[in-house]
Amino acid sequence: MRFSVPHPIPYQGSKRRLAVAILSHVHAQHYNRLIEPFAGSAAVTLAAAEKGLFSSYVIGDVLEPLIRLWQNIIDDPITIAEKYELLWLRERANPIEVYYEIRTEFNTDRDPSKLLYLLARCVKNAVRFNPSGDFNQSPDKRRKGTRPATMKAELLAAHRLLKNKCRAVSTDFLPLIHEARQGDFFYLDPPYQGTSEGRDIRYVAGVSRHRMIEALAILNENRVPFVLSYDGYCGSRKYGEPLPETVAHRILLDVGRSSQATLNGNHEVTVESLYVSHSIAGSQKYARRSLEDFAAQVGLFGIAT
Repeated sequence: MRFSVPHPIPYQGSKRRLAVAILSHVHAQHYNRLIEPFAGSAAVTLAAAEKGLFSSYVIGDVLEPLIRLWQNIIDDPITIAEKYELLWLRERANPIEVYYEIRTEFNTDRDPSKLLYLLARCVKNAVRFNPSGDFNQSPDKRRKGTRPATMKAELLAAHRLLKNKCRAVSTDFLPLIHEARQGDFFYLDPPYQGTSEGRDIRYVAGVSRHRMIEALAILNENRVPFVLSYDGYCGSRKYGEPLPETVAHRILLDVGRSSQATLNGNHEVTVESLYVSHSIAGSQKYARRSLEDFAAQVGLFGIAT
């Protein structure tokens, strides 16, 4: 089954392709609210809204301009579409020079329309921020990004799905964890451990393994269901250590060829871990069977589980 959903914010690592697999864990039980504390492109929220799986939605992110962008999409998509078009047309004379001008401006004024332009126009949509919140990715010299008419259609489609149903909040993820209640369902997509610590830092704020385990313990204690994307592999490189089985059940998902590896001239496959809460899975047998079946399909028996 495929979802046909809008995707106004292009993000490398977006879970748009995996939304069906993720939302397959929303079973017959009735959940009222989907909470996505690491919103990014909010691909799972949009897919769930398109299918009417929840009555309300919360998207959160520590990147304040991104949340203001989402608030504009929810409340006033026409204005953000018009501002995006002006930025897109502005670069016609000298695309690369203008890109860097707009990037410098965004790093000063944090204008959400400029963030949208940068996300659509940067190399492979590979989002990169420094710890101060400055956007530091280069322009893609082979393409111009999303055309204004296409972007406007995507923004309006997302607006129709989320209007009067979605709250956007700029916050660390823990306050959203603490306010969880019965009827909530969480999808968490924090930065990989390997891209938020050490030399390969790509985001404004990383998430330590310890903090993530503590947060999941709160959800487990309150029997609030969740699905989490966290660690994974790309070729021979491993991003983080698997979480303990006491926290959640682990399933491997073959994401396909890594766009970042392709950018570097390689052809490596990315594998992500999907963690399903005990309140959904219910037994270790479920997790082992799902893991073995998926590994058999994509030939991943050599990866330690």
